[in-house]
Amino acid sequence: MPAMRIGLDARLTHYTSGGISNYIRRLAAILPVLDPANDYTLFHSRKARQTLPMPANARRADCWTPAHHRLERLALGLELIPRRLHLLHSPDFIPPRGAFRSVITIHDLTFLRYPQFLTADSRRYYNDQIHAATARADAILADSDATRDDILNLLRVPPEKVTTVHLAPDDRFRPQPAEAIDAVAARHNIPIGCLLFVGTFEPRKNVSGLLAAYTKLPNDAPPLVLVGNKGWLFDETLARIHELKLESRVHLLQDFPADDLPALYCGASALVLPSHYEGFGLPVLEAFACDTPAVIANRASLPEIAGGAAALCDPDDPGSITSAIRAVLDDSAYRQTLVAKGRARLKDFSWEKCARETLAVYRAVSG
Repeated sequence: MPAMRIGLDARLTHYTSGGISNYIRRLAAILPVLDPANDYTLFHSRKARQTLPMPANARRADCWTPAHHRLERLALGLELIPRRLHLLHSPDFIPPRGAFRSVITIHDLTFLRYPQFLTADSRRYYNDQIHAATARADAILADSDATRDDILNLLRVPPEKVTTVHLAPDDRFRPQPAEAIDAVAARHNIPIGCLLFVGTFEPRKNVSGLLAAYTKLPNDAPPLVLVGNKGWLFDETLARIHELKLESRVHLLQDFPADDLPALYCGASALVLPSHYEGFGLPVLEAFACDTPAVIANRASLPEIAGGAAALCDPDDPGSITSAIRAVLDDSAYRQTLVAKGRARLKDFSWEKCARETLAVYRAVSG
């Protein structure tokens, strides 16, 4: 049988370094190795100076069309015509037009379930694209069963078209030696034993609710460290810190070095992620990998991913968040139970498993 020509849209890796870009990088590195009989083309932005790792059966192709451009479907489709692809995977859910088979990944449907958490421009962009994307796609990957349910219920997509494929934490997230933890804490002026939040500073992450809950903890509670990048309404997060007079107890760290994150997790008393909505919630598994207990919202994908290994709270109730944090801080036996459960839960996730399940969808779509 002649080799299939499979494309992976990796343009987003030039523009961001977050969760979706990391997902693309991992698939790009593993899929060609698992599938040596077929040929892979990794589509980069023409502006990208770095090339993703290239197994023997993979090659780079540069595209002029920017990611998230309003004419992306038409412009990218025209660029791909000479490639004569059999299948294209669009990991950020917007597939171009073309005669090839289409697999897309939908990471979450925040813009439909919680439209108030996005800017008006973002809502318009995603709402204009999503129905055409799901209609065009031959198969859809969802990061979690929660996201799959949203796709089925909010977009009326046939169930047989949507497959849940879980993501995984990077291998670098693992217990760190004490000297590494101390070094990172000193380098960033972070106290050991802090409460930790990791994520974009935007409304759906519920940083405001976390800050309100933090004010209800005793004055001798560990400092709160917020690690992430600016999102929509970031200035409101800053204003909330000042309004609650938390400047001396809350550390806000932007553009935190990725290589220092494992030690940061390991030095924390707990990860606190009281998000209103997550399509997956990678910080939960990153915390588990570092033997750090987690406090998470009882919403969307988070309970599914944690699998009973995290303390749950109601993100709409600051008192519930406070109670869950106190339970983890005050009960050492409970903390150790969560750590052990988290370590066991991690066995259900790996990037190789993610890639194998993705490849199975490719094969099913290709007949």
